[in-house]
Amino acid sequence: MTIERTVPPVTADERTMLEGWLDFHRQTLALKCAGLDDAQLRTASAAPSDLSLMGLVRHMAEVERSWFRRVLAAEDAGPIYYSDEDPDGEFHPGEADTWEETHATWQAEIAVARGNAARFGLDDMSDGRHRRTGEAISLRWIYTHMIEEYARHNGHADLIRERIDGATGD
Repeated sequence: MTIERTVPPVTADERTMLEGWLDFHRQTLALKCAGLDDAQLRTASAAPSDLSLMGLVRHMAEVERSWFRRVLAAEDAGPIYYSDEDPDGEFHPGEADTWEETHATWQAEIAVARGNAARFGLDDMSDGRHRRTGEAISLRWIYTHMIEEYARHNGHADLIRERIDGATGD
């Protein structure tokens, strides 16, 4: 699978810029996983952490689902990978979990996120509420938060990938 990463435009309206940076970071995470097999993608970073590239992608599928389905669109979208028994389940892929399924699920959540976001203006408030504060959130805030979330986890992905096979990059 060839992954293309589009550099965000240097001059654009705010929405185009925010969506461009979010897509850039989504594509960056995919690049960090490219060329590895399922076992490598499940490889934990370093003891005692069990953080893995597959776990990060599963986490981001959950994050996309949470912000763009539950909060923005007020959808009743249950968890994909976590449960009451394992609240961090997305970070615990098992031997049966595959990159094919993980990637497809993540991409499906991104597609739904794009569709839901297209119905809102940047200043429009979410139909749902923030789970901690109970407040409605603007799409602008969600975009900004998602860029931050991906950027932080892409830093983790850099370190995990380097540990697996020495590959580094931006």
